[in-house]
Amino acid sequence: MAENDNKFTLKVITPDRVFFEEEVSMVEFNTVEGEVGIYKEHIPMTMIIAPGILTITQEEETKEAALHSGFAEVLPNQVTILAEIVEWPAEIDLGRAEESKNRAEERIRENAPGTDMKRAEMSLKRAVARINAVEYK
Repeated sequence: MAENDNKFTLKVITPDRVFFEEEVSMVEFNTVEGEVGIYKEHIPMTMIIAPGILTITQEEETKEAALHSGFAEVLPNQVTILAEIVEWPAEIDLGRAEESKNRAEERIRENAPGTDMKRAEMSLKRAVARINAVEYK
């Protein structure tokens, strides 16, 4: 069996940059329908990304990043993630993420008239993803 038989191309693209483009053996991330893990030869599909941790597995190495929102296209030999924001742990300001989490929790707790609860919940999920990415590195 050839060495690259279990590998596929993962491309992670944001409006600002090509975040990641390499051969991988597995990728995991959150979708609006739950967590997914993708291997080579996965059935073709598209998914809406939910905030969480992007886990990239290459050989024996695993990398994590905070992945916020976007779309994923899965083909048998390639996964393309078009993300609004994705950050390596070293790019995240932990103090700012914790402040954002506290603000979002406070807005949700108060549930004041005029508060956009969906926006507050998404802000909380993004902050938690950032915090988790830094803590898991």
